[in-house]
Amino acid sequence: MTLRRPPILPLAAIAASFALALVGFGLLSRSSAPAPAPSPASAAGSIPRTTDARITGLQAAIRAEPGKAGSYALLADAYLQKVRESGDASFYARAQGALAEGRRRDPREPGIETGLGTLALARHDFAGGLRQGLAALRLAPDSVRPLGVIVDAQVELGRYPAAERTIQRMVDLKPSMASYARVSYFRELTGDLPGAVQAMRLAVDAGGDAPENVSYLQALLGGLELQRGRLGPAREAYRHALDSVPAYAPAEAGLARLAAAQGDLAGAIRRLRPLVARLPLPEYAIQLGETELAAGRRADGRRDLAVVDVERRLLQSAGVNVDTEIATFEADHGSPARAVQLARRAYASAPSVRSADALGWALTSAGHPQEGLAYARRALRLGSRDGLLLFHAGMSARAAGRGAEARGYLTRALAGGLRFSPFHAPQAQRALGGDPPQARRALGGTG
Repeated sequence: MTLRRPPILPLAAIAASFALALVGFGLLSRSSAPAPAPSPASAAGSIPRTTDARITGLQAAIRAEPGKAGSYALLADAYLQKVRESGDASFYARAQGALAEGRRRDPREPGIETGLGTLALARHDFAGGLRQGLAALRLAPDSVRPLGVIVDAQVELGRYPAAERTIQRMVDLKPSMASYARVSYFRELTGDLPGAVQAMRLAVDAGGDAPENVSYLQALLGGLELQRGRLGPAREAYRHALDSVPAYAPAEAGLARLAAAQGDLAGAIRRLRPLVARLPLPEYAIQLGETELAAGRRADGRRDLAVVDVERRLLQSAGVNVDTEIATFEADHGSPARAVQLARRAYASAPSVRSADALGWALTSAGHPQEGLAYARRALRLGSRDGLLLFHAGMSARAAGRGAEARGYLTRALAGGLRFSPFHAPQAQRALGGDPPQARRALGGTG
């Protein structure tokens, strides 16, 4: 199946059968693109240069005209942008308050429903996000913005054919940063990495209202290039992200991955440590802790991995559901039984390839590899080339006694991005140790 081509820009084919960088919390995971807010010029007089200035301007506009529901929607968008930039999940409550007040002023304002959907997705309430997105679309059937909420929810709920149709409608209505970024993610999920890079470059070129939006996409582009083994283009993308937003966390983490990929674990740790001190999100704490473990710094690694539970509780207090992410973490570094509990709950509420991977890995870690392998296969059903998903499937197959299947998955994992992981790559190499020539082939050039 192919996404139709909008007349103004050529797009390559996309496989059939599309999570977040959370919509408002793009620092935690990766499934949806930033959704730039409508210009606040009409509400605040001019377009501010920073998010803080934008928030101040919108607050002043609301004080001047408190009856305009659209201004509350814009303020909520600015609060969600602030979460993206700072990692401070307390801004979710402020966004919720602004949206509640806007809905009280005008329950038929489409921007309010779109904002409520965006907030629900940011908190990993994907079913709620879908309901709000559909409600917004009913109020504004020709608007593109509700479609972004709808497609992100459909992806996380595992409704991939429906997501593909929604994404096509987005591209047809408005080829833009938001639509092309979602095309890129769909292609990534289905294993079309060259197509994912092409679409992401179109998204970067389209630009956004906030410098962080473009830097975020540049960081995603770096990650895609790293998956392809193209270290030079990956480094260039991360550097471009830092040019727009100095010390930008996803780009700093990307450069740390590059350092580790080239064997400079000490350099990776030096880059990650101030990042985690400044922004101790689980994603970065895990990256730092696992890099330290790989470098033989076990005490440091255990200490930094302990940060994850603290941040989990902070995120949960802000209403963010992190079951999928924490299940994978528990399977690797904590309680496999707890991992299974969390992953089953995550999969029941949102049966995506991401939650299937978490459940499969949790089951394997808890000593149930046959059932774990079944979920690992579900996680790969779209054709993903994600090295971690392939690693989990390979280790599950190995534990289930399916040697040939295990070698196939692990070889593919090491031929892709997993070979740059200082923590997981050695495990995959050891698992392939019975077939040294195959292991050497898997670990070929770095591109």
